[in-house]
Amino acid sequence: MLAAGTFSNKTFFITGAGTGIGKAFALRAAALGATVALGGRREDPLRETSAEIAEAGGQSLICPIDIRNPDDVDATIARVVAETGHIDVLINNAAGNFVARAEDISPRGWNAVINTVLNGTAYCTLAAGKHMLNQRSGKVLSISAAYAWHGGPGTAHSAAAKAGVIAMSKSLAVEWGPRNVQVNCLCPGFVDTPQSRTALWPTVEGQQHILGSIPAGRFGTIEETIEAGLFLCSPAADYINGEVLVIDGGQWLNKGAFVLPEPGHRYDKV
Repeated sequence: MLAAGTFSNKTFFITGAGTGIGKAFALRAAALGATVALGGRREDPLRETSAEIAEAGGQSLICPIDIRNPDDVDATIARVVAETGHIDVLINNAAGNFVARAEDISPRGWNAVINTVLNGTAYCTLAAGKHMLNQRSGKVLSISAAYAWHGGPGTAHSAAAKAGVIAMSKSLAVEWGPRNVQVNCLCPGFVDTPQSRTALWPTVEGQQHILGSIPAGRFGTIEETIEAGLFLCSPAADYINGEVLVIDGGQWLNKGAFVLPEPGHRYDKV
């Protein structure tokens, strides 16, 4: 566990901060002393997250944003810097995805995932990175997935986007490292949340199939995921750069745990 005050006087910008893992990142970063800029397309969830942070004594900014729009990204990052004086940590958490057979993915569906996961991450990273480079310090953490390199059924579009995020992160780590900006990725496995229970293992059979592929024999928790990610954002990780940290109980070593739906059936992946 990170020590109290680890992120005192630090400003975080977190995309997808209104729900799920993004919200958990925001709450925990604020609890550790950060001022958290909450990014997301829907304002109501951001306000709920902000209210929880305020109730716990923390500070936050509500930043409605469409990360697919580079002008919107630039303006939002500029606002965060203007209001807080700096930006120290960027967490690229926002994503869009669905599981589908490759032959069923339309150009529109392909672009929807690429524009959010790869392009949106790039726009945020480059916009925040300029400020970090000017202040000669900063950390970028992008959420990816292990199937970006080992592949997986139903993930052609998402795997391509997330592989691009990893390649970009490694390249920026080399380019920006000499100027004291570290760029890393976190690859969570199957995390037990209400959303994942509905979308990823809606049946007992599906749940057991996934669990059977995880050497740890259980799903991950949000707390484990968040703590590992925030470690990479902390001063303790100043010498970690260009890393891809997988936190999935060893499941990626077994690969192929996910079962495709029957043709014609699709559901959202969270």
